[in-house]
Amino acid sequence: MFLYEKKLFHPVEVERPNPQYAVLMQEQLGGANGELKAAMQYISQSFRIKDKEIKELFLNVAAEELGHMEMVAQTINLLNGHELDSEAVGAGEIETHTMLGLSPGLMNSSGYSWTADYVTVTGDLCADLLADIASEQRAKVMYEYLYRQIKDKKVRATIDFLLNREEAHNQLFRDAFNKVMDSGSNRDFGTTKAARMYFNMTSPEKAEKPKEINVKAPSFK
Repeated sequence: MFLYEKKLFHPVEVERPNPQYAVLMQEQLGGANGELKAAMQYISQSFRIKDKEIKELFLNVAAEELGHMEMVAQTINLLNGHELDSEAVGAGEIETHTMLGLSPGLMNSSGYSWTADYVTVTGDLCADLLADIASEQRAKVMYEYLYRQIKDKKVRATIDFLLNREEAHNQLFRDAFNKVMDSGSNRDFGTTKAARMYFNMTSPEKAEKPKEINVKAPSFK
């Protein structure tokens, strides 16, 4: 069950409308590394998790991501302003200004609709957690790019908050992975000779015997 509270995680304001930048923010609403993708991925992954504590973690983070989605949508609303102006927008912004009447849409910054293909679900907790760690890392990169593309201090404050929350989620998923790292697909990690061989493929004419390497299951401190 989800309960809606009529407040945002963090205040959302802009110094002035900026419809061009609003299009860039669409990436974090309906893009491959955006907030909707994150929420749907963590909710979907939670369905088969047996560990009650980790299941709760997934659902709590997913609920927060929905809140982040609301923040991003509100930022886009404010950046779009209230006047439809065909001369103020380029071809890449045609969707929000003509098809959606300035509404934030479930699409990326190029106008492509959000798709469930963005979501990774394997049913293996280790694999899903590694995917989630990567997702949070990519979201951080996207917010860093967005931060550098805008001078609006109020928009930057919103992005800074969201970026730091992605870092918090990243660490939570790392901690969860450490807890279950010897289970599922990681249970037999590195137990055979094949898991400890390195093949030098750069110079086939000088091929050497495979070297044995020290393989350890990944852990995050």
